[in-house]
Amino acid sequence: MRSTHTPSLILDLMTVAGHTNRTRFRVQIIKPLIESGLIEMTIPDKPNSSKQKYRISDLGRKVLLKMEKEKE
Repeated sequence: MRSTHTPSLILDLMTVAGHTNRTRFRVQIIKPLIESGLIEMTIPDKPNSSKQKYRISDLGRKVLLKMEKEKE
């Protein structure tokens, strides 16, 4: 499994999530996560770049830590 700290291409994220439609995945999954501040683009000035990757934000890390602590 990939580290949550490693920036990932959209195709890698789609594979992990089991999605095949890039547009639908971007609209239904990626966009809401960006808008909520849980993930961020590595190249925010070029959102449609073929080299665009996504990484977890500081807020996203805090949410994951909280979720992990609640599991204990």
